[in-house]
Amino acid sequence: MARVSRAICLARASVTDEVDEHVARWQRFWAETNGVDANVEGAITRMWHIVRTMRAESARAFAGSPFTLEDYQTLHTLLVQPYPVEATPAQLAEALHVTRAAVTSRLDRLADAGLITRDVDIADRRRVIVRPTAAGRAAWDHNVHEGMARERQLFSALDAEDMRQLNAILRKVIRSTRHQPPLP
Repeated sequence: MARVSRAICLARASVTDEVDEHVARWQRFWAETNGVDANVEGAITRMWHIVRTMRAESARAFAGSPFTLEDYQTLHTLLVQPYPVEATPAQLAEALHVTRAAVTSRLDRLADAGLITRDVDIADRRRVIVRPTAAGRAAWDHNVHEGMARERQLFSALDAEDMRQLNAILRKVIRSTRHQPPLP
């Protein structure tokens, strides 16, 4: 019976991917309880696959370079976080979701490379203000455009209408999560 329903599903779909087999395995495993919604499982698994692919592509893009993915993320956060163009190390740590020690290490590398400055706040000498240099902005700009090209490549199978629809659907999902209690 499971083979017949899988064959019917595959016949309906013009193209399949590895997620279809994953979903079919889960459906067989939970067949007695009917505990898997194939559409939800497929969507979640595909979204995780896209995220993993993007992370792997980003890691490959910075492999072997003295400018690391963490350097890029730190500059990116400095330039687009809620306090654009300048921030304290504590603000960067919070925005990056890393420890202050991790940010200090990153800032040391960026300062040594001439990509940021760290200045004492003249209004409060206990505070350090981090700012990008022109070279830091240029490094960020170069890498952000390369990242956008990788993202476009990832979605190259979709035309403009597909992308509009994908964004509309994902927007609905995100908006719906605002009205749900947190998961246990």
